[in-house]
Amino acid sequence: MPIAIVAKIKAKAGSESQLEAAFREMITKVRSEPGTLSYILHKSIQDPTVFYFYETYVDQAAVDAHGKTPHMKELGAKIGPHLDGRPEVSVLTEVDRK
Repeated sequence: MPIAIVAKIKAKAGSESQLEAAFREMITKVRSEPGTLSYILHKSIQDPTVFYFYETYVDQAAVDAHGKTPHMKELGAKIGPHLDGRPEVSVLTEVDRK
């Protein structure tokens, strides 16, 4: 069953461009991971320090593999100084689709 993840990530004021650059670099790597269906970055219109990732994976095994990649570890180290608090992450399963 597909798994979706929504992650809300807030940048420290003045660090938006550094965070966005790190995220853009990450996007190409994650989209080529086996089991990744989508990996989409959004930026809030109301608050430009807030970013959202919408991610979908074929199953929990793909999510687990994603979390163990070297580029995920690198991203954490790269963005840590630019974060305003911990990311808020929701893991979802699909209930219905038309």
